[in-house]
Amino acid sequence: MSDLTASAQHDTVAQADPEPSAGLGQKIRLLSYNVQAGISTRRYRHYITHSWKHVLPHAARFDNLDRIARLVHSYDIVGLQELDAGSLRSGYVNLTQYLSEKADMPYWSDQTNRRIGRFAQHSTGLLSRYTPSEIVEHRLPGRIPGRGVLFIRYGTRENPLVVLILHLALGKRTRMMQLDYISEIVNEYRHVILMGDMNCQSDSEEMDYLINRTMMSEPFHGLDTFPSWRPQHNIDHILVTPTLHVNHVRALNFSLSDHLPIEMQITLPEAVRLDTAP
Repeated sequence: MSDLTASAQHDTVAQADPEPSAGLGQKIRLLSYNVQAGISTRRYRHYITHSWKHVLPHAARFDNLDRIARLVHSYDIVGLQELDAGSLRSGYVNLTQYLSEKADMPYWSDQTNRRIGRFAQHSTGLLSRYTPSEIVEHRLPGRIPGRGVLFIRYGTRENPLVVLILHLALGKRTRMMQLDYISEIVNEYRHVILMGDMNCQSDSEEMDYLINRTMMSEPFHGLDTFPSWRPQHNIDHILVTPTLHVNHVRALNFSLSDHLPIEMQITLPEAVRLDTAP
């Protein structure tokens, strides 16, 4: 059986209506995926029986990551959550760098948001075929530290594309504070992509708050991604500003983590050009 299999429920494709100018700009393939540090979770009981894998090394971790690398190889910009920056559980290997090398993605960057001694270095990661002009690590507000947003700018300062990769908190009140912070960033730019594990659904108060405060939208609602073995919750999202034409978006039936990945293809405005990394 292949790593990526079709599913009518989970592989739903939303196809956007073409616009006259949609074919003039660059087409970019995006992927957002919470990879759970290479841990394969297929049942709720695995959160208990496999809990040791979150702090100790295990033999199958890099086999799982190799399969993830084969998936992400065909994308242009990839946002990853629940990585490890190099600790005991990962054999002191930076998992973002590992996936970059295995997937032949020329550019990578990561943000370590929570350090648990030598046992875990929780991080968010970027893989890219295009060269970023700027990367900034933002710390998100919250009573418990350990959440951040990775800001990536492509292109010129006058007309950039901005990508934000994030993993929001579990608590609603904290998520609202974090989205208030993120909205301030979004509103500084015209062309913005926001992707990640937001821990809230499309019809949530938090998503309404973000959309009402910014020009962002979610092109297709109801792409259930969690739990991967029986998806019932759409908590992983890719949102865009109106200047970015969405060609399609779907959740992939690739159940290697406890989340499913989301892919999107967009067409950039003609004035926005991304340079391929050397």
